[in-house]
Amino acid sequence: MIRDRNWSVLPLGKRPPGRWALKARYIVADFPEGRRLVEGGEAVIENDRVIWIGKRFEGEVAARYDMGDALIGPGFVDLDALSDLDTTVLGMDNQPGWKKGRVWPTDYAARAYEMYSPQELAFQKRYAFAQLLLNGITSALPIASLFYRAWGETVAEFEAAAVAAEELGLRVWLGPAYRSGGVIVDETGAMQPIFDEERGLAELDVAAAFAGRIHGTAGGLLSGMFAPDRVETCTETLLRRTFAHAGELGLPVRLHMAQGEMELQTVRRLHGVTAPERLDGLGLLSSRLIAPHATVATNDDLARYAANGVTVAHCPLVSARHGSALKSFSKLKAMGIRIGMGTDTAPPDMVLNMAVGLMANRIAEGRGDAGSAADFYDAATIAGADALKRPDLGRLAIGSKADIAVFDMADRMIAPRIDPIQTLVYGATGRVTRATIVDGRLSMRDGQVAGIDLSAARDQAQAQFDRLVKRYPERTYGHPPVETIFPPSYPLHLSQSEVAS
Repeated sequence: MIRDRNWSVLPLGKRPPGRWALKARYIVADFPEGRRLVEGGEAVIENDRVIWIGKRFEGEVAARYDMGDALIGPGFVDLDALSDLDTTVLGMDNQPGWKKGRVWPTDYAARAYEMYSPQELAFQKRYAFAQLLLNGITSALPIASLFYRAWGETVAEFEAAAVAAEELGLRVWLGPAYRSGGVIVDETGAMQPIFDEERGLAELDVAAAFAGRIHGTAGGLLSGMFAPDRVETCTETLLRRTFAHAGELGLPVRLHMAQGEMELQTVRRLHGVTAPERLDGLGLLSSRLIAPHATVATNDDLARYAANGVTVAHCPLVSARHGSALKSFSKLKAMGIRIGMGTDTAPPDMVLNMAVGLMANRIAEGRGDAGSAADFYDAATIAGADALKRPDLGRLAIGSKADIAVFDMADRMIAPRIDPIQTLVYGATGRVTRATIVDGRLSMRDGQVAGIDLSAARDQAQAQFDRLVKRYPERTYGHPPVETIFPPSYPLHLSQSEVAS
């Protein structure tokens, strides 16, 4: 008889040898009849697969690890996963964005350059991937800002991202972001679109070659995707070629649209319609498309999404920070629109996003019974996997990938506990994530991620971010000093000597 072992002896960064069982107070299990909560159950894993789930497994196992008073569930699928050092946090109390470096001024656009070195670009993805694992995210579609870039993302940094994902043990869909245009602010403070279509098409060709080359590699951890930057930055030719490439390779396309007032006004100015209406007219709306954030989508836009099988990547935390919200999760779900979840900001905390999303939904609906913790948990797992056409992800079922997140139900900050899913969503954050398993490998345990020294990495990330902030005057309208762009919440206290000087 195999005695239960303490889970702390699980080998970090490796698959345990042989067939092994993971047990806990609660398990979220997916059976043919639907999703169920198993009390005092366990999952049995062999190599990269779940081979059994339920009450105690009576077959032979090499080891049985007891997670104790914990919740075991499928790892989260993040359709819009932060993969840089988040600059959106600079805009939370510093508005309007166009005066705070969120839109290039004309004189900077003419000489835009890479504000990070290749080494810094590679580091920030490794660091961000580790943060995702700390929050129970096992599958991710990375997203980064282009505001501090020369134009689009590079294949070199994504080659480094592929290495980082494999070494850390994160399942990712990778593709450099590209664009054929952008929005700048002219000398009068007016927004103006600018385009360089040939540059965008050249970047697309390189991105397509990269996606095809890495798809299915690293034992299946790496997949390709297409990531045109934002809908207002894409010409018709770029969009048509993107979807043609994606169709040929069978890969998803993620395109941000219906996400903000600047985009809405720019697209209407250029094309006389909303972005979803424009893509529908081009015949490009399809189940291949993942579209964050839909916060300014009209009813007609949403009907187009529903009719064409488009998935909305819902990122409630970053939206709420900027004063917007999906209108609403319950409405979209009732229309038959698939809604997956994304983080898209720091911290990349999916539990917090579920909580904010649920609250925002009830405010938007004006009733306290709109949506449930289970609805948002399903969106963060099943719906995201279905958007990627991966029924072996986002579930704990016989034959599913062993992509698992374990949450502490005995955390001192979340007593008293009720139902574990409700407790997780209403009373916790991602900081109660105890372990993250990807492809049968323990990628994170107790705040430690295989393949990275997080304490040293945190210091490096802060220093790198501080250097970027110092450069903001170069790419901010009027070029004010940093202290004007990002003033402190309260005036700084000065000593008598500082006042005298």
